[in-house]
Amino acid sequence: MIIPCFTNSKNNPLKKPLITLVVVLLFASCGSVQKYNQQIATLHSVQELHEDVDVAYKKLQKLHPRLYLYTPKETLDAKFDSLKMTITKPMNSHDFYKKMTETVANVRQGHAGVIAPIRKLDKKERKLRNKKKFELNNLNFEYLDDAVWVKSTVDKDSALIGAQVQKINDELVSDLVKKYSKRFSSDGYNTTFYNRRVGLFLSRYYYYDNGRFDSIQMTFKKNDSVFKKMFRRIPKDSVAGKIKKDTVKKTPKKLTKAERKLAKKKRKLKFKNNSKYGYIASKKHYTRNFKFIDSNRIAYMKIRGFTRGEYEDFYKEVFTKIDSAKSKALVIDLRDNSGGRLKEINELYSYLADKDFKFIEDGETNVRFPTLKALRSRRSTSFGGAVSKGIATPILFFRDLFRVRKENGKKYYKFKSAKLQEPKPLKYGGPVYVLINGHSFSASSVLSVNLQASKRATLVGEETGGAYNSTVAGFTNTVTLPNSKVQVYFGLLVLETPYKRSLEGYGVQPDVKIIPTQNDRLNNRDPELDWVLNDIKK
Repeated sequence: MIIPCFTNSKNNPLKKPLITLVVVLLFASCGSVQKYNQQIATLHSVQELHEDVDVAYKKLQKLHPRLYLYTPKETLDAKFDSLKMTITKPMNSHDFYKKMTETVANVRQGHAGVIAPIRKLDKKERKLRNKKKFELNNLNFEYLDDAVWVKSTVDKDSALIGAQVQKINDELVSDLVKKYSKRFSSDGYNTTFYNRRVGLFLSRYYYYDNGRFDSIQMTFKKNDSVFKKMFRRIPKDSVAGKIKKDTVKKTPKKLTKAERKLAKKKRKLKFKNNSKYGYIASKKHYTRNFKFIDSNRIAYMKIRGFTRGEYEDFYKEVFTKIDSAKSKALVIDLRDNSGGRLKEINELYSYLADKDFKFIEDGETNVRFPTLKALRSRRSTSFGGAVSKGIATPILFFRDLFRVRKENGKKYYKFKSAKLQEPKPLKYGGPVYVLINGHSFSASSVLSVNLQASKRATLVGEETGGAYNSTVAGFTNTVTLPNSKVQVYFGLLVLETPYKRSLEGYGVQPDVKIIPTQNDRLNNRDPELDWVLNDIKK
């Protein structure tokens, strides 16, 4: 591709048109933000909202490959008809979102939901917002024993760990939990997913409900003390709201050529490691983690998700270390891992399989070009995004053309992971334990099914949020409703392993069921891992 070069030459024929194009795009971007904000704040007529309901349901019926797997057609028809009957007066997009999301949750498939219409920021507002951080983001919550607790903190406020969250502003957290639990779904009839999800994403659902806010007050209870704390947006270069000020202005040290070279090498290594381990800057932790327990005899791998960074080097490094250490057991912690890439879990399983394997079946779909459909459904928010979409369109068209086949009146997408594969030469053949809970979802559940069904692992914890038999995910289609601009999303492909159970609509059941309590947290106990370590000793 030839990239135009801007020079100072007055005779450059491309200079003026390109500058004009950039200016036009900037004004168009500002105009689209204002138009969107006005659209979602407008009171939409009853007829317009009914039209949006019909559009959403028709798209689900047309594109979702197993819409009625858990909820019969007549029941789902009645739910959408009932939604229209409750809309008797004009409302804005945000109020409509609250109604729509509870109806879509009746599909009972965790990859189907509704995106909240949040007011967009213009360029100036984004610039100001990026200079600040929200103190609330330092807290990690967990739902245990019918209450929400502060599980951990990123920076300060470690004294809040173990405190029960009673109120957000003037709303009882118990009421919020009941309300938010109706706005999403697990796969099928599973219930463990709800408690885990609502705890982990409490502040996010409050944001969806109320839009952006610059401060929030929470009421906590710890031991016998009840207290309130205000969380604000503060400058990034501040501590507890006070801007750091250096009393002495430091002059940067002038580095030698050798020092600059060494510094560059360190930056490259850090970048590579951050990608390999999947560093999350906002949480100050890694997605993929590994260590040895008990003098290299037990290998422990904590995987928070299968979505970030380059994973091949990580797994090769880990299993090389395990092989060198002659580890007697491997623990894989998938608790609160909500899923991610099919390629990554296939890669991990290939180090654990003890014979040739077929990881997944070809994916049933209603769409002839699923990846292209998913791409085109995404709203481009920038000029670069629009260009990238344009470049990717013909590539995905031809890929889908060769990967989608028709068989017995149905369409199937050919996954690479559906081929018969050999285990890695560096495969690990010792005992494997997998820790799971209700928020082990999507790809985590698919991996857990394969490991349990092939008898390559003992699963410890609670039932996964993702279903055992199948999940509808793969590529996500997003439908923007014409009047409210509320977005409905859902998967386009059925993901299922070669293994099935007669009981439909439930997650992967642990071989050893262990549910942690708040008392375990207060005493710094990990009952699932403790059981595994004791079992290995036996």
